[in-house]
Amino acid sequence: MTHLLHRSIHTPPRRATTAQGIRFTDSEGKCYIDASGGAAVSCLGHAHPDVLAALHAQLDKLAYAHTGFFTTEVAEALADNLIAGAPEGLSHVYLVSGGSEAVEAALKMARQYFTETGQPQRRHIIARRQSYHGNTLGALAAGGNEWRRAQFKPLLMQAHHIAPCYAYRDQHTGETDAAYATRAAAELEAKIIELGPDTVAAFIAEPVVGATAGAVPAVADYFKQIRAICDRYGVLLILDEVMCGMGRTGYRYACEYDGIAPDLLTIAKGLGGGFQPIGATLLSARIYEAFAKGSGFFQHGHTYMGHPMAAAAGLAVQQVIARDNLLENVQAMGAVLRAQLQNHFGQHPHIGDIRGRGLFQAIELVADRDTKAPFDPARKLHARIKAEAMARGLMVYPMGGTIDGVLGDHVLLAPPFIVTEHDLAEITGRLSEAVEAALAA
Repeated sequence: MTHLLHRSIHTPPRRATTAQGIRFTDSEGKCYIDASGGAAVSCLGHAHPDVLAALHAQLDKLAYAHTGFFTTEVAEALADNLIAGAPEGLSHVYLVSGGSEAVEAALKMARQYFTETGQPQRRHIIARRQSYHGNTLGALAAGGNEWRRAQFKPLLMQAHHIAPCYAYRDQHTGETDAAYATRAAAELEAKIIELGPDTVAAFIAEPVVGATAGAVPAVADYFKQIRAICDRYGVLLILDEVMCGMGRTGYRYACEYDGIAPDLLTIAKGLGGGFQPIGATLLSARIYEAFAKGSGFFQHGHTYMGHPMAAAAGLAVQQVIARDNLLENVQAMGAVLRAQLQNHFGQHPHIGDIRGRGLFQAIELVADRDTKAPFDPARKLHARIKAEAMARGLMVYPMGGTIDGVLGDHVLLAPPFIVTEHDLAEITGRLSEAVEAALAA
């Protein structure tokens, strides 16, 4: 009997009792390797002593202060830490409690920026199909995850969607990466022109698409072209790095790889490593100055924004990552993970694609490698793989609807940054067993 409304009513989850490093233990004493960081959250694993010490110290000083009355030393320090080395032009941080809140704030900042600068007609948000930007109504409207959106469509604001940069599915045979990047980016320009260039407020995209499509990176100079298109028409660029940012791809900010800087950038998950709920929206000096010279405030707010305990967790996590050179380990272990996935699945008849960056990688399953035909969604292959993996003491992040919200299955891997080569061998070995068992079922 439970009084909790669980994610799945008919299959209540196991009860976790302890976690240490990259492993969980449940109430029956069974151990699980956390190969997905929950949902790409636990970047330092679990029970890291330095983060726990920082939380204890903050609790002894100050647990909560409402931002309508006070700022705090730790929140200011975290903002300084995040802006140091941030993409060019980003100057200020708005601290919230998670990724959906960060995206909601970014969408509102984009709208308020244009009202503050005398362009109130700019209202349209453009995003990409098969994206995910959160579950609150504004974020859900911007996102392109059709399964999550379907029953709530009557409640969602209008948003517009173009194709993702999804090479495995959309790149033509014989088409170069450069040509495909140009063709995919051109959809944004066409949509802006269709809507009216002076009516579009922002374009939002994940530098590496996360859970909805499974660690899909853009090709060639796609994002440089996107940045140029936004600049050409005065459209703000919002990059959603809630899942792929904060070191997950081997760069502190995922867009560093693409060589661009956004006007607004959202982070969460790996920001606090799961030790506290925290997210943030980073905004450019241009947007900040528009607020400062206009109304003098951002018309938004939450009770727990800038929470001292959450800020303490975020600051400690980021300090550990820098001190221990963990971004180097993400890049090194990312190469190991890719090699091991290739070893297990590179020639597998039902694995169509292996993709991702750093410790953010995925495999896409297909019924036929030659045609790329997906499995029948009624088979719920992704759910079978999850069950088989859990039975083998492995936590991975499978999803269905990879292609269009209905068709396709993938498995996402996002292990903690402290993972070793031995750990990765164990992870990929157990995953291989789980995939084979699910396919045989």
